[in-house]
Amino acid sequence: MRIAVCIKQVPTREWQPRLNETRTWIREQDAAFELNEPDAYALEEALRLREAHGGEVVVCAAGPARVQKVIGEALARGADRALHVQSDALAAADAVMTADALAAAMQAEAFDLVLTGLQSDDQGHGQVGVVLAERLGVPHATIVMQVEVRAGSGIRVKRELEGGWFQWVTLPLPALLTIQSGINQLRYATLKGIMGAKKKEVRVVAPPDGLEAAIEIVSLSVPEKSKRTHLIEGAPAQAAAELVRLLREEARVL
Repeated sequence: MRIAVCIKQVPTREWQPRLNETRTWIREQDAAFELNEPDAYALEEALRLREAHGGEVVVCAAGPARVQKVIGEALARGADRALHVQSDALAAADAVMTADALAAAMQAEAFDLVLTGLQSDDQGHGQVGVVLAERLGVPHATIVMQVEVRAGSGIRVKRELEGGWFQWVTLPLPALLTIQSGINQLRYATLKGIMGAKKKEVRVVAPPDGLEAAIEIVSLSVPEKSKRTHLIEGAPAQAAAELVRLLREEARVL
């Protein structure tokens, strides 16, 4: 089974965002980057499927040269090779532009299964996998919590729905799945894996001509931090009841 895993490099969660001069994106020169955590779960699921059914795992990424760092990390964790659609124009690309860039590079590979994380930690649209499935012309399932490979009859997946409900869906191969975080226990790169990653193939390709974003970012702003004192008056019992209400309905900490 040939499995592709789409990964993304995102700013670390600990970094305090700073905006560029046009206030349309972050100051990348000030940022620290890491592997998008939802994509790490997709990678782990692909590695487990390969261990159970054989084949290869190929990580696919779109972005500037700095993305090579997370590609190396994925290879160190166990992926067999990588495909990098490299362009500075993809640093802040939306879901459609990213999916179009990946689809153009992945078409010739004829993957049996494509996995993506449910969403990215930076933009969080949750649409790259859905659009990519459309571009590749394959069926897809989202928010997947379990994957079962059935010999000769495709795959059976468990999807998470709202309200604690789940849905089982059967799909033919090739197919695309967006993986829910927490589906498995993540593995980390070993010293042997880190050394071996340096010898694995990373194929760098240019994006196709005519890529266009579907979303235009007009302006970004960083949330302002402010303090506010709320004085609760009345008898102790009434004040306590009002405090509980405020904590539950406004602060939403209960």
